[in-house]
Amino acid sequence: MKKKSFRIAILSLILVVAGVTYGFLEPKPDKDRVILELIQYVLNEGHYAPHSLDNKFSEDFYESYIERLDYSKRYFIQSDIDKFHPFNTLIDDQLKFGDLTFFDLTYKNVHKRIENTKEIYTEILSKPMNFSKDEYLVSDVDKLDFAKDLNELNERWRLYLKYNVLIRYTDALETQEKEIKDNPEYVVKTNEELEKEARKGVLKTVEAFNKRMVELTRDEWLSIYLNVLTAQFDPHTTYFAPKDKKRFDQSMSGQLEGIGARLQVKDSYITIIEVISGSPSWKQGDLEVEDKIIKVSQGNDGEAVNVVGMRLDDAVELIKGKKGTVVKLLVKKINGSKKEISITRDVVEIEETFAKSVVIQKNNIKYGLINLPKFYVNFNDKNARNSADDVEKEIIKLKKEGVEGIILDLRNNGGGSLQAAIKMSGLFIKDGPIVQVKSRDKDPEIYKDKDKSVLWSGPLVIMINQYSASASEILAAAMKDYGRAVIIGSDHSYGKGTVQNIWNLDNLINPKLDVKPLGAIKLTIQKFYRINGGATQLKGVESDVKLPNRYMYLDIGEKEQDNAMAWDTITPLKYKKWHLNNNIKNIKKKSAKRISESEQFILIDENAKWLKSRQEDVKASLNIDTYNKENEEFEMEIEKFKPISEYNNNLDFVSTKKELELVKLDSSLAGKRKRWHKYLTKDAYIEESVNILHDLN
Repeated sequence: MKKKSFRIAILSLILVVAGVTYGFLEPKPDKDRVILELIQYVLNEGHYAPHSLDNKFSEDFYESYIERLDYSKRYFIQSDIDKFHPFNTLIDDQLKFGDLTFFDLTYKNVHKRIENTKEIYTEILSKPMNFSKDEYLVSDVDKLDFAKDLNELNERWRLYLKYNVLIRYTDALETQEKEIKDNPEYVVKTNEELEKEARKGVLKTVEAFNKRMVELTRDEWLSIYLNVLTAQFDPHTTYFAPKDKKRFDQSMSGQLEGIGARLQVKDSYITIIEVISGSPSWKQGDLEVEDKIIKVSQGNDGEAVNVVGMRLDDAVELIKGKKGTVVKLLVKKINGSKKEISITRDVVEIEETFAKSVVIQKNNIKYGLINLPKFYVNFNDKNARNSADDVEKEIIKLKKEGVEGIILDLRNNGGGSLQAAIKMSGLFIKDGPIVQVKSRDKDPEIYKDKDKSVLWSGPLVIMINQYSASASEILAAAMKDYGRAVIIGSDHSYGKGTVQNIWNLDNLINPKLDVKPLGAIKLTIQKFYRINGGATQLKGVESDVKLPNRYMYLDIGEKEQDNAMAWDTITPLKYKKWHLNNNIKNIKKKSAKRISESEQFILIDENAKWLKSRQEDVKASLNIDTYNKENEEFEMEIEKFKPISEYNNNLDFVSTKKELELVKLDSSLAGKRKRWHKYLTKDAYIEESVNILHDLN
């Protein structure tokens, strides 16, 4: 990646910061102002698509920032918003002059409101609650305006707290009912006692959260402000405060110890966006992408801490821990149900993050499946494993087994090495361009496969889903454009077609200035384009054969991110298409017929529609009878979809002869493969992939 011109610009910035802005006027310049100016300069000079700081930018910034400060709309009232609103079109001017007047105003107000809420929730939770009233909590905060006054704010808190008490109270009633059946000596508590305990539990949780919010420093609030600034450019451009930069460096060190899941804040919830292969979460099996973490507790007896609305870094501190310790997560599943998941922390089993293969047997015909969790490479160690070489080895193993087709599984593969994706593409085609990479104001660079040999020329299916991103999309797009493979899965892949780089702000400042550490910025500097000229950004890669999946009607992918960069096109390249043995139209037609007749896929589609309807349900009843009735109906609906997880595709999965030799020497590997093969028997998507391979022969 070419950075020369950007570095020249940065050198000029260093001279400006050292000699003009601060130079000899301020022996110790204001650190906040230095950070603000550096970030703006880096954004303007280095970002792929810089924005002008004008009134429109100011208005967008204002709206995003107020939402970040009080997403739940339980702190600010309309008079606060009226106080902030005059800055609506002034923020751009303040940013240009390093002026933090608006930030300081909001910081003081939000801090004051957070402190004042203690009086509100303490008063509300001091009195018994009546669950016979027909009241509702609006759970979708986007449907709410800010409270017009303190009375309305108090009422909003009352409904929110009542809902939380109701959940605890009904759980306690259910628990007591079970205890009475199982233990004749159990001391029964009255409903009044259980309700009082539920209020105490909610009070403890809210107090703990409020304490953490009050203790947030000015620097931590400023980090939020600065990240709203970077997020206006695109969702992947991020400012790391010094403490956050240290955590980021640790996460990139390769030694992962904890539960092995990537987290992101979505609508105030700490949300699972990836379960890492080989991790404790992956082995435990219950944690899924899109699960929302509600509470975290340590061990079997630890206090449950509510993490809804918590900063991601603070939540991570609660979740991570030393090998061998247990963390309990109360999560809200995508269907709205709640589940407690106990995970024993451990290091990620690196072996499970590598490519692996299996032979699939159906009607005396063999097919091969290669699972690739990510595109890995280690540039610092030439002897380390890399994904392209590993996939090559797996293909060789499968060829020796006499397979008649290969499935490459890229589902949930979030990407990784571009070089690995290019080299891997070359295993399936003779030669030619694979991807175009465009930097700002420059002609695109064309990355090619120059090796004329083809390792696998037989039928090829590539599986993707909504979480296949970046390098996965580059490989899938190239194979689709060449007509080399049938792409099957969700409507389209994730749609992340941008490249980021890390810039340490400490390196961009004159050493004489006593302001370090300043943190770093992750900056979007390039975009990926297919050989047909279309960007992978936003739209991703469309499947040739679209299969129903539980996420299909939900808002997932790059296109759902605020300020996502646009899809566009550049000049297509010349390349020679690879003609599939059968017309792709016939492949689609046969597959569509099978899917329409499959009870499993019909049920998956019904489940997906039900999940969408659950997501659109924005009201929660606070009447205990209605609440219990809705929960009973909910449990019945869940039971209806239980057969999805009990499905068996009746395929036989067998390790390659090469792997069987290793299994004999390693009982641990034998157990891992047995567990993986059992998991594969429940996968309807692999079954349809095998059917498509059969159609291609």
